[in-house]
Amino acid sequence: MTYSLDKTDKSILRILQTHGKINTIELAEQVGLSVTPCARRLKLLASNGYIETTIAVLNPEKLGLDLTVYIAISMERHTPEQFDVFEAAVKTFPEVVSCSVVTGRVEDYLLRVVVRDMKHYEEFLLGRLNRIKGVDTVHSSFELRRVIRHGALPIY
Repeated sequence: MTYSLDKTDKSILRILQTHGKINTIELAEQVGLSVTPCARRLKLLASNGYIETTIAVLNPEKLGLDLTVYIAISMERHTPEQFDVFEAAVKTFPEVVSCSVVTGRVEDYLLRVVVRDMKHYEEFLLGRLNRIKGVDTVHSSFELRRVIRHGALPIY
């Protein structure tokens, strides 16, 4: 059975993306429900996979993570085994905040990596990333400034 989002569900999701710490009473007021039906909807949205988790979005600069790098990676061979080895390895690196298989480029993967500084990036790149079996080429692009930081998804 599939769960179909209605207008109220979409409102709940929009609010949660920008105010993840909102309590159920405030959320219910904002979407025009009483607390119990609102809590029931939250549970349904989570159990149907619309809400994966609730996290705090941290300020990287306050944590001394001043360098964001986008890394495009090409693999030597395009085999499931080589991709599995690569993906298992990058999942262990705390610096990697996202990793996607991409198309429309020469590269196979696009990573977003957050590190303290250039020295930290060099250690990460030369000491770990380039040592993964099957990595062929690595192209790094450095973020100068992030224009949009919220990461909220559009909900139609």
